[in-house]
Formats: sequence, C-alpha cells, structure tokens
Amino acid sequence: MSRVKLVKLGRLLGAAFTSCRGFHAEQVRLESSGLPIIHHGKYVCDLPANHRFPMNKFPRVLHFLLKDQVITEKQVWYPEIASKDLLSCVHTEEYLDNFINGNVNEREQRRTGFSWSEGLVRRCRYETGEKKTKAVMLWKDHAAHVAHLVSSCWTGGTVLAAQVALQRGLACSTAGGTHHAFPSFGSGFCLLNDLAVAAKCLISSPKRKVLIVDLDVHQGDGTAFIFKEEPCVFTFSVHCGKNFPLLEAHLPWLLETFRPDLVLYDAGVDPHCEDELGKLRLSDRGLFQRDLYVMKSVVSRGVPVAAVIGGGYSRDIDKLALRHSILHRAAARVQDTCMLLDDTFQCTQTVQNVMNDFSIFIFQVWRECGM
Repeated sequence: MSRVKLVKLGRLLGAAFTSCRGFHAEQVRLESSGLPIIHHGKYVCDLPANHRFPMNKFPRVLHFLLKDQVITEKQVWYPEIASKDLLSCVHTEEYLDNFINGNVNEREQRRTGFSWSEGLVRRCRYETGEKKTKAVMLWKDHAAHVAHLVSSCWTGGTVLAAQVALQRGLACSTAGGTHHAFPSFGSGFCLLNDLAVAAKCLISSPKRKVLIVDLDVHQGDGTAFIFKEEPCVFTFSVHCGKNFPLLEAHLPWLLETFRPDLVLYDAGVDPHCEDELGKLRLSDRGLFQRDLYVMKSVVSRGVPVAAVIGGGYSRDIDKLALRHSILHRAAARVQDTCMLLDDTFQCTQTVQNVMNDFSIFIFQVWRECGM
C-alpha cells in the first residue's frame, strides 16, 4: 500500500473512532459507573430568618446519601452555572435581564416568594444548567468499552442530569423541579424553569421527544404553558386529589404511544402526609413505591430517566432532606436491579456504534484506497 493510501487510512480510522457516542459532561470519574448524582454546593443561598422555603435541604440530601452509603463521592457530578443564552431558549430577554440584574419590583417578589439577591440568581442558574465545550476521554475497563465526551456538551443541574441520563440510562439531581416559572415571570418559589430548559435543549439537536412526568402535589403550570404547542414535549402532571392510581393506568400507555427519547421526572415529596403545603397523605413507603414504579416502568422500556426532587416543605430540614432522598434510594434500587440489563444495553449500544463506524470505515477504505 502506498504512503498516500496509508495517510488516508489513518485519517479514516481516526474519524471512525472519534465519532463514537459517549458521556456529555465536564467532569467524569473512572469510578462513575454507579448512579450519577448531580449536585453543587451553590444550590443554596442566604434567605431571611424563618423564610418558608427550606433552602438548606439541598446539601442535606447529599449528606444523607453519603452518610447512609447510598452513594459515594465518586458518583457526584458537578454542574456549571447557566448562561443567559441557555436560559433564553425558554425565558424572555426582558425577564432574564431584570432577574439577573435585580430589576425586580415588590409585586414580582411577592409572587415568587423570594426577595431578590445575587445569591438567589446564582443558585437558580446552577440548578438549571449550562452549555459548554469540552472534550474528555474515559476508559471503563470493567465495561470493556470506550466512552468519548464530545464538544458542545451540556453541563449543569437538571440539564446535566438529562444529558447524563441519555448516556447512562438514569441520573438524579439533588435539586430541580421549578415548574411554576413562566417565560416572562417567576411564581411560587420558582424563578427559572429548569425542566423546560432541559427539555428545550434536548429536543433541538438532534430532534428528540421528551415526556415530563410531574408528580409534585402542585400542577406544573409553567411547564405546561411553555410546551402547550410543542408536539415533541408531553407534560403528564398528576397533582392534588387522590390521583396516583392513575399512574398505573396512564404512564404505560403514554410510554407506548408517545414513545419519548427521555423522561424528566419531578418527584416532589409534598404529597407526603407530613408536608406543610401538600394535600395528600402518602407515607415514606408510599413515596418510595411511587418513585420505584415510575423509574422501573420507564427504564425497563429502554427509555432514559433524569429525576429531580421537586417540592417539599417542612421546618425540620433533616427530616425533609431524608424524605427527598427517597427518590435517590429508589433510583439506586432501580440501578442495582437493572445493572445487568444496563451493562448489556451499554455494551450492545457500544458494539452497535463501533460496528456501524467500522462498516463505514471499511467502505471508505475500499472506495478511497481502491482495495
């Protein structure tokens, strides 16, 4: 074979291998084969004393997951702050300018339940997500495959959880679920709609379908409004009333008929019997069974799930954090139950990608090199 043909061969081989799909995140750990947990220390900000929103629950959720050995620190993925450009896929420019720069009047602050501060803006942007360019390679010897982290990857909060779920099948954040935020205003402790931003990002390129399963006790009115004319996003919101039995009737049907490429799951714990704002009477066991049912129903059909913690209100922060951690404990159970299936899926997906790339490579070699 001539030197020219060898050069062509090398270029084609490089192109074939760099086209493999893989994780999309800034930080990857060699030991990250466990359930991915998305968390950041800046999910919190200072609030006035006795404020009703339980801001300090977010770090305590992670604390209890580590303390009870549900996860290890090696499973924690760290997001970056969301840019204005990312947020503008859902929110209006005027609203973002006013919110980021502090041009918020008293009426607007009463509607959201928060007094404006730079810290509040920062925590909301970390909770949502960011678009960043990064390239990293991860070798997972025990899974016998290579995962390539490609450029234009999505990092941050709920957006990162969604992107990781697309590659790993299941991922959970320790925050998120701000479903009352509308394009031009915030409401009910929700300032930026993280679920909507994540869904918008994922349906754009490549084209995907996203199912939002919202089991917070309050309707996800902002999310429903944002996607009311978007055929690629379906919002399934079960709120108030004794409606959770509807899950068994409608969730499987939605999965089979809508056929989503990803499910965003808002696992609010405000339906709990001890929640200060909720109107349902679920126990800890009831929440666990609910979360287990949703995630197993979705993952067993080969559909990825990104879960957020949603609403939950109690003056006892530790008790509330433990209640929120039910989601992650259920997800860990699903991860363990489906580990063999997940490894088989990942290996099958990798083999298919490699075979497709290799077939294209062989064809190009044959065509370009005249073999």
